[in-house]
Amino acid sequence: MDFAPSFALIASELLLVAAGLVLLLVAAWAGDKAARLVTILAAAALFGAGFMLVPGLHFGTDGPATLAFGGLMKVDSFALFAKALIYLSAIGALMVAPAFFNSAAAGTERVMRAEYPVLVLFATVGMSIMVSANDFMSLYLGLELNSLSAYVLAAILRRDTRSGEAGLKYFMLGALASGILLYGMSLLYGFTGGTGFLAVRAGLTGELGTGALFGLIFVLAGLAFKISAVPFHMWTPDVYEGAPTPVTAFFATAPKVAAVALTARVVFEVFGGQVDAWQQIVMFTALASIIFGALGAIGQENLKRLLAYSSINNIGFILLGLAVANQDGASAMLVYLFIYVAMSLGSFVALLMLRGEDGALFETFADIRGLSVTQPAIAWALLFFMFSLAGIPPLLGFYSKFVVFQATIEAGLVAFGAIAIAASVIGAFYYIKFVKVMFFDEPVGAVTGKSPAGHWALLGLTAAIISPLGYLLTPSLTDLADKAAASLFLTV
Repeated sequence: MDFAPSFALIASELLLVAAGLVLLLVAAWAGDKAARLVTILAAAALFGAGFMLVPGLHFGTDGPATLAFGGLMKVDSFALFAKALIYLSAIGALMVAPAFFNSAAAGTERVMRAEYPVLVLFATVGMSIMVSANDFMSLYLGLELNSLSAYVLAAILRRDTRSGEAGLKYFMLGALASGILLYGMSLLYGFTGGTGFLAVRAGLTGELGTGALFGLIFVLAGLAFKISAVPFHMWTPDVYEGAPTPVTAFFATAPKVAAVALTARVVFEVFGGQVDAWQQIVMFTALASIIFGALGAIGQENLKRLLAYSSINNIGFILLGLAVANQDGASAMLVYLFIYVAMSLGSFVALLMLRGEDGALFETFADIRGLSVTQPAIAWALLFFMFSLAGIPPLLGFYSKFVVFQATIEAGLVAFGAIAIAASVIGAFYYIKFVKVMFFDEPVGAVTGKSPAGHWALLGLTAAIISPLGYLLTPSLTDLADKAAASLFLTV
């Protein structure tokens, strides 16, 4: 078999693998003193891999020529859209890391570890495989490559008890979720006789048997853990709070994109002929995530933990598009995902800029009282991100919720959409709490440290994207999302 066309399709992954292996050797030989160089080269590799996606994103790549390695992988417009978001998120996570690890914020380990960018690269490769998976074997390979790297990233501060606890919890619960997913895959293989997505879909025609239905449920449960959707969300607040903040920013963006994209591909391409079997599950999960994410955040004082509940809440809105079960819903889901990445990344960059003179980070509401007086630029940026996450116009977060609600209502799920809209009001409380504390409380003057230029650049870029200026991007974004969503509904 000639594998040259297949290698051409996965050129971006090959670049990242080669860069990861080379930089792993550099990190092993040169040690942590080469961390800055390794980080720059890793970001350059991600940028180069992203540049390789541009022709496919612009011209489209759908059709039989998108299949690689005998159908194990599928490099279509949907995969390219997700990969572009993943690579951009990973670059952002690399940009903000050195200032954190080389400061007092890292506790007793005041050094940037050279393996951090290497782990990010390998996690990104795993995510690239996930979104291009066309077979349960390649799905699991990409999922575990990403997960194993993520477990180490969460616990990368070995002398920090919170980081170690986050890594251990993530590993234990992640192993449980992987077992659930594998069990579901084995049931589907047993009842359909194949592991390829099209083969499984062909075997799930007609009325589902009990065994195949259990396989579907277990697969969805395993994927729900990866996207931290209720009721499989229990790891998210602890891991977000305990992991180093740059790692949390990474977890909140790139893996979320990969897991959501993988879930969408599985439900549409594998279970697309059994909508009645999974739609109600996704609808329940979406509403439960919206409501629980909003209620769980109300009493939080730690900002990272609050943003963890915010991510659960936003996953619920993203799942609204999935529950619609048509192309318009999938397109709305992708639009929301892009805007969510900008909002989430910008929020965590703002948190990284809440530092004292000695470099120590602050991450509670008590620390940001009166921030508008001492650090007005950071305060106004946080206001932008929180209002956008709440969906308050004219910020772009409003548009993301609008397109999802529009797809829901147009699909005839009026009651479902109405409940989601009503539940979204609850979340506005804790987002507005940021504004109350920063702008109306007496200043405590805790945030006095200076932030690197890279943080300011990334904060400004993400703030501009979610500002009213971001509406200039919406025609192109919607076009790309429509093209990506359409590829999910093509039978190759």
